[in-house]
Amino acid sequence: MNLKRQLFVASLLMLLIPWAGLQFVLELDDALRQQARQQLQAQAARLAETAGDRIIGTPVISPDEPVIYVEPLAGNLNLDGYGGDWPGYDEENEAGSWQGSARPDVEGPSLQWQATTDQRNLYLLIRISQRQPVFFNPGNPDQAHDRLRLWLKPAPGNLARESIQQSWLLRTPAPGQLYGLEETTRQPDYRISGFMQDTGEGWQIELKLPLPADRSRLGFAALWGTDQSIGVSTPFDPLPVLVSRNLALERQLEPRLNPGQRARLVEPAGWVIARQHSDPGTSAPEFDSLSPLQVVEQISLNALRGLVRFYQPEPVAIETDTNRIATDSLPEEGLVRHEDDSVWLLTTRPVFGGRTLILEQSLDQLLTLSGSTLGSVIARSTLIIVAMTLVLLGYASWLSWRITRLQKAVSGSIDEDGRITGTVPESRAKDELGQLQRHFSLMVDRLHGYNRYLESFSRRLSHELKTPVAVVRSSLENLNHCDSEDERRQYIDRAASATERLRQILHGMSEAARLEQSLDHADKEPFDLAEVAAEATAAYQALDSSHEIRYAGPEAGCVMAGSPELMVQLLDKLVDNARDFTPRQGLIEVGLETTAGELCLSVFNQGSTLPEDAATDIFSPFVSMRDGQEEGHLGQGLLIVSLIADYHGARVEGRNRTQGGIDGVSFRVIIPAIHS
Repeated sequence: MNLKRQLFVASLLMLLIPWAGLQFVLELDDALRQQARQQLQAQAARLAETAGDRIIGTPVISPDEPVIYVEPLAGNLNLDGYGGDWPGYDEENEAGSWQGSARPDVEGPSLQWQATTDQRNLYLLIRISQRQPVFFNPGNPDQAHDRLRLWLKPAPGNLARESIQQSWLLRTPAPGQLYGLEETTRQPDYRISGFMQDTGEGWQIELKLPLPADRSRLGFAALWGTDQSIGVSTPFDPLPVLVSRNLALERQLEPRLNPGQRARLVEPAGWVIARQHSDPGTSAPEFDSLSPLQVVEQISLNALRGLVRFYQPEPVAIETDTNRIATDSLPEEGLVRHEDDSVWLLTTRPVFGGRTLILEQSLDQLLTLSGSTLGSVIARSTLIIVAMTLVLLGYASWLSWRITRLQKAVSGSIDEDGRITGTVPESRAKDELGQLQRHFSLMVDRLHGYNRYLESFSRRLSHELKTPVAVVRSSLENLNHCDSEDERRQYIDRAASATERLRQILHGMSEAARLEQSLDHADKEPFDLAEVAAEATAAYQALDSSHEIRYAGPEAGCVMAGSPELMVQLLDKLVDNARDFTPRQGLIEVGLETTAGELCLSVFNQGSTLPEDAATDIFSPFVSMRDGQEEGHLGQGLLIVSLIADYHGARVEGRNRTQGGIDGVSFRVIIPAIHS
C-alpha cells in the first residue's frame, strides 16, 4: 500500500469522532426521553386535576349518544347561504368535508351539515343533495314544499326550562333570506335567521341562532311532501347533544404547557372538548439569511434527527386533526407519529367522569434543545475531517512526488551493471526526506570513490604482481640455457627473491583483510592512551639504536575507549614507516596532546617530505613513497593505520612539518572527545 493510501486510511480513523458524537446523542436522547416521560407524567397528573376541577358538573356523553360537534369559528362568516367561507367547505360535495351526513335511502336525497360558533351564535350549514327544491307558496300553504324543522332542548340544570323543547319551521317562497317560525305560536322568531340557496343538485341553507348552553340538545330535519323527511333526529328520538370545545379550560391550560407540548381532553365517547398547544418558541431561520457554515449545520442537524429517529422505537401512528379520538387505540404512554410525520412522546391520565387527558411532547423540541449544539460540533468536526483528509492527501501526494523524484535520481546514478555513472543532487529541504536525499548523495559519492578505489586497486595489484612474476618467468627460461653453475645459482636466487616478493604481497593483503575482520569482533575498553604511547615509545628506542626515538606528552590522564592492542599496532606502523624515511641518528618523536574536545596522537620523523600531489593517496593500498631500492614495502602500513583510526572514530592525516628547525613529516591521529 502506497503512502497516499496509508494516509487516507489513517484519516478515515478520524470518522470515529462523529461516530462517538452520534453514540453520545443516542444515549442523551434516550436519557432525555426517560426524563421527559417522567416529567410528562407528573405534568399530566397536574393538568388532569386542573381539568377535573374545571368540568365538574358537566354531563358526560356516553359512547352511544348522538352528537353534533360545534367547531370554534376562526374569523367571520358571511351569512348568504353559499358557505364558501366555512372551514372545510367542499364545492364537490364530498362527505369528508362535512361534519355529519344522513342518507336513509341510497338512491334518495342525502343531508349533510356543519356546525360552528363564534361564542355568541351557533351557525349551521345544511345541504340537501339530489332533491330539487319546491318553495313555499303563500297563496296555497297546504301545497307540498321543502322546509326545515329545528328542535332545541336546553341543557340539564336550567330547572325553569329543563323540560321545555322548542321547535321552529324554516321555509321560504324563493331563494334568499328566511327566519324561524315557532311551531307552537306560529310567530316569527327573528333570532333564528338564515339564507336558502339552490345548488343545482339540491338546496342549501345557512342558519344563525343564539348559542345554546353547553350540552343542550339540537335536532333538525328536512321535509317535503306530507310524510317524507330526512335529518339527524325526529321529535320522538333523543336529540343530538351539542358538544363544543371548552375555551375557558383551554385558556387555563395554555400557561401550564411547556414549549412544544400539546394537550387534549377527550370524553368517554372520544369527543375532544379541549385542545391546546404551545409553540416551540423557535422557528426555522430563513435560508437566505444563513451562512454556508450554518447551512451545513442545519443539514447535519436534520441528518442527526433522522439518525436518532432510525434508532428510536417504532412510534404508533395516530390521528390528531379529528374531533373524535378512539382512546382505546392510543397507548397509555410511548412514542406516537402524527400525520405530518412528526414524532411525539405521549402520556394519558384519567380525568373526572371517565374522561381522558392526552399530553404530548415534541421530540424534535427535545432534540433541538439537546442536539443543536452537538449537531453544530458534529458538522464542524465533519468539515474539519474533510479538510484534514484533503490536506493529508495533498501532503501524501507531495511526499510521494518527492520520494519518486529521489528514486529516479538514485536509479539514474547507477547503470544496469552496477557502475556509478552520475551523482544524486543534494536537497535543500531540512526534513527527513531532505536528509535522506543528502545521505543518498553522500553514499553515491562514497560508492563512486570506492569503485575508483577498487579499479585502481586492481591496477596496482596487477602492477605489483607483474614484476615478480616476470622475474620468475625470465629466470626459469634463462635457467634452461645456462651452462655454468654460477649462472644457474644466479637465476635461482633471482626467482627465489621474486617469489618472496609475491609472498610478501599476499601476506600484506591478508594482514589488512584479517585486520578488517578482527575489527568487527573487537571489544572496546577504557584505557590510558598516554601510558600506552609512553611504553611503546620506550620499547621502540630500546630496539632501535640507530635513531633517536622519544615521547613528548603527558605520562597519564588521557583515557579513551577502544583497543590498546590496536593502538599499539597503529604506532608500530607509523614508527616503522618513519624509520624508513629517517636518516641514521635522525629524530622520531611520538607526541600526545589534548585540545578542546580532542586527543591528538602524532608521529614526527626527520627526513624527506611528502610530495604535495600525493599527500591524499598515501593511505591507499600499494602506495609507497620509497625510491624502490628497498624491497618488501607494499604500501599496506598506512592503510592499516587508516583502518584502526576509523575503528576508533578518529581521522588520520599526514603533512609536511618543521619542528624545532628540523624539516620532516608528521602523521596525526585525531580522536574526538566522544570516543575519549
